[in-house]
Amino acid sequence: MATAPAINQGNGPVASAWRQFTFFDVSPVKDVHDLASSPEVFKKSPEISCITSTEFGTLVADIHGSVYLLDDEFETAKSWVAHTGGRVTHMVERNGILVSLGEEDAVRHPLLKVWDLHTIEKKTGAPILLRSTKVQAGNRPHPISAVALSASLAYLAIGLADGTVLLYRHLDQSILSGSTSLNALPKPRSIHDGGTEPITGLGFREPSEDSPNIYLFIVTISRVLTYQASGKGSGGTPTEVDEVGCDLGCATMDWKTRDMVIAKDEAIYICSTEGRGACYAYEGFKSAVYTHLNYLVIVSPPFTASASAPSATVRNFAARNSEPKADITKVVLFDLENKIVAYSGTHTEGIRHVFSVGRHVYLVSNDGNLLHLEEKPTSAKLDLLYRRSLYNLALDLAKTQGLDDSSVADIHRQYGDHLYSKGEYDSSMQQFIQTIGHVQPSYVIRKFLDAQRIHNLVTYLQELHELGLANSDHTTLLLNTYTKLKDVARLESFIKTEARRSSGDGESEDLPFDVETAIRVCRQAGYFDHASYLAKKYDRHEDYLQIQIEDAGHYKDALGYLRRLGADIAENNLARYGRALLENLPNETTDLLIDLCTSLSPLSIAEEDEQRSPSVRQASASGPSYLSYLAINRVGAAPEPVQPSSASTTTTVKASGAEKLVGREATTVSVSGTDTPTTSQPSRSETPTLTRPKPNTTKRPSPKIYFAHFIDHPDQFLHFLETVAARRWGQSLSSSGGLSGTVELDPSADVEVERQEQVALWNTLLELYLSPPHSEQGGLQKALRLLKREDLPYDPTHALILCSTREYTPGLVMLWEKMGMFEDVVRFYIDKHKEDPASKASAEVVECLGRYGPAHPHLYPLVLRFLTSTPELLSRHTADLGRVLEHIEQEKIMQPLTVVQVLSRNNVASVGLVKQWLMSRIKAAREEIETASISCDQKLINSYRTETAAKLRAVEGLEDVDHPNVFHNTQCAACGGQLDLPSLHFMCNHSYHQRCLGEHDTECRSCARSHSMIREIRRNNERLADEHDVFLSEVKEGGFAAVATGFSRGIMNLSRLEDVAA
Repeated sequence: MATAPAINQGNGPVASAWRQFTFFDVSPVKDVHDLASSPEVFKKSPEISCITSTEFGTLVADIHGSVYLLDDEFETAKSWVAHTGGRVTHMVERNGILVSLGEEDAVRHPLLKVWDLHTIEKKTGAPILLRSTKVQAGNRPHPISAVALSASLAYLAIGLADGTVLLYRHLDQSILSGSTSLNALPKPRSIHDGGTEPITGLGFREPSEDSPNIYLFIVTISRVLTYQASGKGSGGTPTEVDEVGCDLGCATMDWKTRDMVIAKDEAIYICSTEGRGACYAYEGFKSAVYTHLNYLVIVSPPFTASASAPSATVRNFAARNSEPKADITKVVLFDLENKIVAYSGTHTEGIRHVFSVGRHVYLVSNDGNLLHLEEKPTSAKLDLLYRRSLYNLALDLAKTQGLDDSSVADIHRQYGDHLYSKGEYDSSMQQFIQTIGHVQPSYVIRKFLDAQRIHNLVTYLQELHELGLANSDHTTLLLNTYTKLKDVARLESFIKTEARRSSGDGESEDLPFDVETAIRVCRQAGYFDHASYLAKKYDRHEDYLQIQIEDAGHYKDALGYLRRLGADIAENNLARYGRALLENLPNETTDLLIDLCTSLSPLSIAEEDEQRSPSVRQASASGPSYLSYLAINRVGAAPEPVQPSSASTTTTVKASGAEKLVGREATTVSVSGTDTPTTSQPSRSETPTLTRPKPNTTKRPSPKIYFAHFIDHPDQFLHFLETVAARRWGQSLSSSGGLSGTVELDPSADVEVERQEQVALWNTLLELYLSPPHSEQGGLQKALRLLKREDLPYDPTHALILCSTREYTPGLVMLWEKMGMFEDVVRFYIDKHKEDPASKASAEVVECLGRYGPAHPHLYPLVLRFLTSTPELLSRHTADLGRVLEHIEQEKIMQPLTVVQVLSRNNVASVGLVKQWLMSRIKAAREEIETASISCDQKLINSYRTETAAKLRAVEGLEDVDHPNVFHNTQCAACGGQLDLPSLHFMCNHSYHQRCLGEHDTECRSCARSHSMIREIRRNNERLADEHDVFLSEVKEGGFAAVATGFSRGIMNLSRLEDVAA
């Protein structure tokens, strides 16, 4: 009788009974043409000798030697006689090659036939027969009891009832050799002779990564042996691995083709090539054993059901049936990996054959029925396990079924919910950890937000970060839990843990947390050291400086860090934190800004700064740290300074002015120093020396971006500007047009941009010189020296505004003179005299006139008005007034009338003062007028006479009939076309087509308008000649002019008088 199975590893004690489930549903398979019966081929099940499944369909062989190929509905698709007059005993198929073993009446020994299922004969509809030979191990024939074929078709093993095992090697080569001989098979080798023990089972162990050789399992009724078929050491004697044998049909290979399964009445044994493996206790008689996927199918022989049977399946059958003496057959499906019974059923009609098609199991009963065992969906099986709270078994089942990670994670989630509901929070958290990556972290976090379960939450969050699946919110929550628990050790361990894994190609993976979030949380919690450690380690320069300056107040560390960053990164950060650093470390910050704006090489690091950060060097020397693998917002580190070459060439040159310093080639210039002492003075020499720069040059920032930081530090600002001008461009007030300081010129710098930078710097310096307190400490003298320099590139307009707002008169006058604004200089002194008449401003006006007047005559009217503005000025500068008038007369600057108008605008200047000057000017003007008038009238008379003579000659030519007028015109004056006959020519030298003129046109069209105007004027004159009253009134008003006009109109012409007389 059957009992519940148990497991025993090796020779140990039997474990507890396995759990039993119903994972398969049983249903009968009906014929497609007759739903009341089973498929036709299975109705004569006692005649079926063997069944096997192939990729082409199910193959069924009978005792009459026929083979039937069935389709998916178990209808016969093809059939042929494999063994004429005999029966088929065994069939095995691999890769479309079918090996059949059977007996024929005409042959004494069993026959081996090889069929090609890929190729079908058109005449018979049967597969091609490739090989056919006898299976003979001696003179006496023996029936075949077992057969095994390797997956590669390389080996075929046949076991006989007398205990002999025949092995065919290289079967695949023989079949595929192309030989047409049916007997062309390799000669078998007898590898085992068991004496009187028949062979009950054979099976090949396929090669694997652990064991690349092929082994053959040989099972007899009393033992199990293995034979090495391939590899080094093959061909020896079979080795016994277990003393447990089995009956015929009770041995089969497991579903992975690794071990041999032996079904005995007392238990199920697993044998490997090394010996016996696992042992599963399952008492009861067994008639056959099969493998289906990961299941082991065991069929028991018929037995009588009893209500006292150990098996619950049998007891239930006995309880349902009133005939207790009915024989039944029990079919059980074991899941050996998960140690469960997936199906257990009883069948009264008995089971004759079991075969698998895909994921389905089919049972052929003795009465010809075909039963289908269909496995339930995995989800249904899992639901069944969930209802029994068998979550561990569900996980094992999911692994066996090959479920994806998401489905397995869902099992862990449900298991975690189950444990959580029972209050087992630690175990629950272990399950939730397995769901990371598939279940939303918020689902788990909400469950453990309670203060009593915060330790479990920390465990989950740490694992979340460990797997690199945490976001910024998770990092915030984890760090907040550390700070809430005051667990500084774990906080420090989390932050400073070294990297633990790398990818296959040697590149490190990303960090398991967000650095930015970690820094922010540590700052909020007051852990500035931890925050600064993270920022410094992962090149979060802005965060590090913000912590040191705004939070911790470590200004010196921040300044040293900026110097180590290099010019590119320090530039942006100094623009942000420069003011705060100047407030606390004015001199040191100023020096750093100077180096930043003047140096083309990496910034030098002070020795004390190097000693202050040994941990950084140690970290870099010991290899990459855990957090260094993150490439979030990484900024390139400053390049290491390159040692200058000892073979650099030095050339002595002469340079002058800022324009010579802004060149296309980078040079270094060393010359005399500046006025203002600097903290770090460069090496100096009297002769400028230009050297080629180091190859690792960096781009220098604009000094203008730091001007605003010095708003409350004028002394440092002055030092900064003067030093930058000297080091960057070699410009200083003391160099008198030469170079100053150590100058490093950037070859890639834009000349125009550098020029603008210089202008901005010197404009700012001028403003500082004119502003307190520098204006009281020699700043005004420096400002005047600056304004006098022609080589220093300041903006004159800007300087003019500065001098005006600061009321710096020397500077104003100098700028006006340099800009050519001489009138502004004169007006400035005029306005100054008006403000203070007692000053000597009037003398400055006269002096400026003498200095600027010869080149700028427009200043004389201005000064003339000024000198005659008040009696006091006139009395003080009478002689100067005479010289001014004399110069005006000599250079013809003003007309006499204009001078008189200027002098007569007030009662300051008397006539006697300028009497002689006026008389001389009037006399000269009169002579000039007379001479000019006579000359002009004579020219007009001559022109009128010449014109009249020309007109008269033209009239005479027209009236001369003896000299005809020749016309040379070739184009029509109206249409512009070529003249052709008939054409008309006028005496005014205009010609026309006759078609271009009207029938009654007797006048030239081009001259008609001017002639009509002349005629109209003459008619008007003739009309006015009769209006004597009008003429007399014009004579009274105009006198001689009216008479002259009358003559011009022809009113008094003799021809007219003659016409009147007539």
